[in-house]
Parts: sequence; C-alpha cells; structure tokens
Amino acid sequence: MSMDQIPDDVFPLAYLITLRSYGTWLHGDERTSVDRHGYNVYGTPRRAPNIKLKQFAARQMRSRPFIFTQSQRAEVERLIAEVCLHRGYDLKVVNAQSNHLHAVVSAQLKPEPIMNAFKSYATRGLRIAGMVDFEAKLWALKGSRRYLWKQLDVDLAIDYVLHFQDF
Repeated sequence: MSMDQIPDDVFPLAYLITLRSYGTWLHGDERTSVDRHGYNVYGTPRRAPNIKLKQFAARQMRSRPFIFTQSQRAEVERLIAEVCLHRGYDLKVVNAQSNHLHAVVSAQLKPEPIMNAFKSYATRGLRIAGMVDFEAKLWALKGSRRYLWKQLDVDLAIDYVLHFQDF
C-alpha cells in the first residue's frame, strides 16, 4: 500500500522525522538525494551524485549553509520538546546535530504539520533568544518522514537517534 492509499484517519505508531539545516545537503551531493522529478518514489533509485547539479544548487542558495552550534542544538532540542508538549505530540526522542535533527514522535496527524511546527517553533525560539540573526535561513525546504507502523520499527528508530549520530 502506498502513502497515497492510506486513509486520512489512519496513523502509524510514530514517525521518524529528519530535518536538515539549510544548504548542508544539496542535490547532486555524493550522499545522493531525492526530488520531485521521479526520484522520490518508494523503491525507486535515488538521484545519483552529479557535480554540475550540486554546483547549480549551490548557486541557487540565498545564504550560506547553516551549521548549528552546541548551544543552538541544545536549545533546538528544548524547543522541539516544548512544541510537542504544547500541541500534544508524544515526543519519544530528539537529537539535534550540527547540520540536521532527528526526532521520533507520535501524533494523530500527518507528519508534514509536525515538521513545519518543529521548524517554525525552533526558528522563532532561537531568534527570540538572540541565538541567530533574524535573516538567517536555518532549515532546508523539505524534510524526511518515515512512517513507523510496528513497535520494533519505533524501537529501532529511537536507538538510531540516540546511538548512531555523530556527536
């Protein structure tokens, strides 16, 4: 069953959400990527590394890549926990790194509004705290969301977020 076939009132046990900081993983990068031009379909190949595509993507950037400091990372984690509490999401774990964050969260809604809440709440909080400039672009446009339907998948995702990141 594809994501398009899942009824609007059926939700997984949790989501593994990944958000990248702005400009730190461009299309064409050697780590590969997905996009809306046929490379974001489950089971299909990812976009192969392509130096020209990466250079083009770099030229399109409106600001420098954003790298979170240790204190910004800690504040982002606190803010994600706060927005989850405020909105009634069940945050299992969050881990902010210098160029991305992972969170495992449960909620009775699609993951896109959760991702948007994470980005906007963290950005606003960092700006209010004076930890980033008002003009700074913190987040990449989209994010990754994995649907976790089984408890084993939730447990594995939590373990991944806690133990398999570059601290």
